[in-house]
Formats: sequence, structure tokens, C-alpha cells
Amino acid sequence: MSLSPSRKQSFSGRDALITILPGIMLAVMIAAISLFIEARFGGPVMLYALVIGALFNPLASKPYLATGLTVSAETILKIGVALLAVKITVIDVANLGWQAAGLVIACVLSTLVLGVAIARLFGLKVDHSILTAGSVAICGSSAALALASVLPQNKKTECNTIVTVIAVTSLSTLAMVLYPVITTLLGFSDRQSGLFMGVSIHNVAQVVGAGYIVSDPAGDIATIVKLMRVACLVPVIIIVSLMFKQTGKGVANTKKPPLLPLFMVAFILIMLINSAGFIPTQVSQGLNILSQWALVIAVAALGVKTSVKDIVGVGMRPLLVLVSQSTVLAIFALIAISVFMAS
Repeated sequence: MSLSPSRKQSFSGRDALITILPGIMLAVMIAAISLFIEARFGGPVMLYALVIGALFNPLASKPYLATGLTVSAETILKIGVALLAVKITVIDVANLGWQAAGLVIACVLSTLVLGVAIARLFGLKVDHSILTAGSVAICGSSAALALASVLPQNKKTECNTIVTVIAVTSLSTLAMVLYPVITTLLGFSDRQSGLFMGVSIHNVAQVVGAGYIVSDPAGDIATIVKLMRVACLVPVIIIVSLMFKQTGKGVANTKKPPLLPLFMVAFILIMLINSAGFIPTQVSQGLNILSQWALVIAVAALGVKTSVKDIVGVGMRPLLVLVSQSTVLAIFALIAISVFMAS
């Protein structure tokens, strides 16, 4: 007896769910453990997810886990990046004034250009150079993950991404401790300190932490400035997508890649809807938590898929590149704030 089309479709859907569910559940479990450790002891949750995920690397080659891990590292990642937009409104950006906006744009552009040049001097390939420069210029691990999704995919892509996430997270944590000391020694005001934290520290959590170490006003300013940098992710992703679309080396390897990735369309729409005030506070908070979960799940999956041997094989060059790029960004920001934003 032959199955009807509806029965066949039902079995197909169930089979697909069975195929992806084990890998996703593994990533969710690792993410839950990482978030629990962060809540209990503090520290960088992304780093926890990477390290714990790497402990499960021997399972990455199992057929019943591979598909779900890929879905977690790609699709769930894009959902998390899109939902970052619930933190951003046009009004928040406008309230800081044109000087702050100009500082953000100048720091992002200079870090991207100089960052790629530094990476190329160290011998990194173009796609790897863009990955490191973008993560430093915009929003750390979130930018690295978003950029990796539109860069050419090869056997080194995941390893480069995981090393970048580890490095920018570690550098952000170090900056969270050191930068408040630097701004205090320089005699910066709360506004100047907030601006510096917002434009120079990579990951959002560490920006918030560093800002509020100085003062509540500095923390508020640092958070908004950081979200302005997050908003810069949209044009950068568009440009990078177009660059590699023209070379025929897009990630998806489709015949007609979209002009703008769907998750970036969602990012823009959510940001506009949020700016219009159509997202209630409770819903916004819930989406923010969902975004964090999605990003941690994606990082956990990347950790499972990347072996320690592969990471060690990358060598010291990417780390030196990221340290150099971060130093350039910090120096540029300090000079710009000291000269143009003295009050």
C-alpha cells in the first residue's frame, strides 16, 4: 500500500526533526551549563561555551549529531544576531549627539581599514583579515559570528572563527579591568569614560561592566555607544556579502545569493519596529534573553565542531593580529576623545 503525499510529508518532517534534534540538544545543554556558570560565578559566558564545547569534540563526527550542530552554528546563530536589534533604537543614538556618532563611525572605519592592513601584513588571508578586523571594530564575538556566516566557507573557517571568538572575548575581559584604570589616570569625565569604553571594548557584556565600574552615567553612555557600534554591523555585512558575491565565493554556494542576508533584513526590521515603540518592554527583554541564548548555543556548537589540535595549529599570528588591532582602536579612541571631546 502506497503512502499518501500528506503521510509522506509527515514522515519526512519527523525524520528531519530526528536528524537535527540530538545535535541541537547537545548545544543547548552546553549553553545552559555555560549560562549557569556565568550566573553563579561570573566571567565570560562565550568562553565557557567554547571550552565546554571543545570537551565534546570527539562527538562532532557522529552522524546523529553533525546536522544539528551545523544548524546550531549557522541558523540559530543568525537568529541570535537578528535579535540583537531589540537593544537599539534611533532615539538612543540621536540623544548622544552627532559627535558621539561621528566618533563611532570614525573608530569603526579606521579599525576596519587599518585592521585589515595589519592582518595582511601578518600574512592572514583576506577573509580571515576581515573576520578579525570586523570583530574588533564592531562588537566582538557577535560580529565575528555574523561575519563568518557570510564569508567564504572552507576547512579553516570554523577554526579561524573559534580562535577569533576566544581571543576577542579574552581581550574584552582584560580591557574591562584595565580601561577604567586608564580613564581614571587620564582624568576623563564620566562622559569621556563612557565614550571610550563604548568604542574600544569588543563584547557588549564587558563594555557594560567596564562602564559601570567607573560610574552609573559612564555605564549608561558606554552601553548606548556600544549599541551604536552594533548597528554598524548592518552596512558592514552588506558590503562583505557583496564583495564575496562578486568573487563567486559566497558561503551558501547558491546560484543567486541574496543581495542582503535574510538575518540582516530581520535585524533592520526589528530595529525599526523597536525604534517606533511597538515592542513592549517585557517582550524586548524576552527577545534579548532569547538572543543571548541563541548566540551561546551557536558558540557551543562551534566549540564542539572545533578540536583543540586545530586551534593550536592556527599559531600565534591571529592572536598577535587581534592584539595589534585592539591596541590601534584604543589609541585612536583615546586621541579622538582627548582632542575633540574634552568636556
